[in-house]
Amino acid sequence: MSGLPAVSLRDATLGYGDRILWSGLDLDIERGEFVVVLGPNGSGKTSLLRVLLGLQPLTSGTVRIAGEPPGRGNRRIGYIPQQRAIDAPLRGRDLVGLGLDGHRWGTGVSRIRERRQKVDQALADVGAAAFAKAPVAQLSGGEQQRLRVAQALVSDPEVLLCDEPLLSLDLANQRVVSSLIDRRRRSADTAVLFVTHEINPVLPLVDRVLYLVDGRFRVGSPGEVMNSETLSELYRAKIDVVRVRGQIHVVGAQSAVCEDQPHHLHEEPA
Repeated sequence: MSGLPAVSLRDATLGYGDRILWSGLDLDIERGEFVVVLGPNGSGKTSLLRVLLGLQPLTSGTVRIAGEPPGRGNRRIGYIPQQRAIDAPLRGRDLVGLGLDGHRWGTGVSRIRERRQKVDQALADVGAAAFAKAPVAQLSGGEQQRLRVAQALVSDPEVLLCDEPLLSLDLANQRVVSSLIDRRRRSADTAVLFVTHEINPVLPLVDRVLYLVDGRFRVGSPGEVMNSETLSELYRAKIDVVRVRGQIHVVGAQSAVCEDQPHHLHEEPA
């Protein structure tokens, strides 16, 4: 995909019946770029990832990812899902191994050896080798999320899609997971599309923001998008953006944002 954007949407519209989540979206994400997706509950952030994963077709427009139309099982795309409890009887390395093609198990000793090496390397890259054999259900939320990062990276993806990867993590683990993702994009020139309900944990890492609100959107640098004028226009209500000690706080109409709280607007389950 040399010379092509890692992700490209042209005049993209997504809707369900009469409800339009967003329309006319033009977006190119370059290799090595970190783009964060923000917006209130129901604005279509997770739905955008579903489009890119080939799980949801656009209503109109075109989309390409890693140089191809979206499709299931594309190993050039890594995916970190929202954190949920894992009750399945899996070891750490088993969970990471799910990021590779399962049908290749049993096709020969050399293939099994190659798979084991890739899993071991992914575990080492995220500092999770110590609990590779531990039952996943017994690990902490932060440890499980390290494994999910390793699972997303084990296939050496060109694009990394992250759906609220910091949700329910404490501040220390938010920093760990964010730094792992950022290290990958810098070392391998991987494009990152990062859906979140709060920009502050990743603000130093972000190149651009895609902000979705009620069928409207803005794309630009954090300074261009996360300001009172732009958000007031998007929400069609008076919104104040306050920067305190390097953090962004959004204050406004009760129906638009959570008043007097750092920016955190949740997405509906897809």
